[in-house]
Amino acid sequence: MEGQPSEKKSTVRAVERSLDILMCFVDETELSLTEIAKRIALHKSTVFRLLHTLEQKGFLIRNPETEKYRLGYRIWELSSNLMGLNDPATLLLPEMEQLRDLLGETISLYVRDGYERIRIQSVEGNQSIRRVAPIGARMPLSVGASSKILLAYEDLITKESLLKQLETLYGINTNLFKQLLEKIKQNGYATSFEERETGAAAISVPIFNRSGKLVAALSVSGPINRLTLTKMKEMVPILKETAVNMGKKVR
Repeated sequence: MEGQPSEKKSTVRAVERSLDILMCFVDETELSLTEIAKRIALHKSTVFRLLHTLEQKGFLIRNPETEKYRLGYRIWELSSNLMGLNDPATLLLPEMEQLRDLLGETISLYVRDGYERIRIQSVEGNQSIRRVAPIGARMPLSVGASSKILLAYEDLITKESLLKQLETLYGINTNLFKQLLEKIKQNGYATSFEERETGAAAISVPIFNRSGKLVAALSVSGPINRLTLTKMKEMVPILKETAVNMGKKVR
């Protein structure tokens, strides 16, 4: 009985490390043992044992020729099960494609995760020069049109907590940011110009479900020479109408 707390702690650590390994594949297709060990700062022998277990369970697949690992089919089984639920990334894709066809620019869907936003769905624009928006990309809540939307419509207590943390992490001016978020709520949309990427601009609106809860931020992004402030303001009625229709599909 004396060894139980230590055993539990060891098991939790192994689970955390295994999840860290899987998270390495958010922005990479294949990784070697050495690359994974370097990313999560663990000895290769420890990582090898965890990789073997993940491979045995079907969460990873090892390429026998390159000896590199990639995500296994078990991940896709879990993903397909998620898509069968009330998943905005799946439910709202048709409206995103229609919006892309109408506006010609890249359409993205974002949700908040802690002090970051995650792109959970995207449809690339049909212009020759367009914004590439990889699904799964994480961005700080301190910059970007969608970040402002996700902050502006949070409840007061959560918003205050997030702003304090963003001030610590990124040095934002909390008072000025609060004023900006209030203006965004009044207008019902947010814009950004080269806040995160040089030459890129974006406009975002909130999506509320049938219960009035904020579920995601809908964004249109592209180069600043096409997405001017005038052009964005012309898009606002279309984006708001699309967001309302989207919200009717999400519980």
